[in-house]
Amino acid sequence: MLWFLHLACQKKWLVERYVDEALGVLDKTWISKVTLRPVVSFAGTPPTAQEHAALHERAHEKCFIANSVKTEVRVEPRLA
Repeated sequence: MLWFLHLACQKKWLVERYVDEALGVLDKTWISKVTLRPVVSFAGTPPTAQEHAALHERAHEKCFIANSVKTEVRVEPRLA
């Protein structure tokens, strides 16, 4: 989320609300997959659906936690 907010700020998009409902899959002794489903609303002019998806993709690429675990991390973003 922090990378997302930073990248949105660089593009001059004002995030009004960011809510994420994560879902994890426990595979015997470890969490093998996490799906993040962030719902984001913007004040003013929001990004297009393509820009929004690309923003999440860039934030995910930069995420320290996602890059530090063996767990598969998926992001399924939605605009509010």
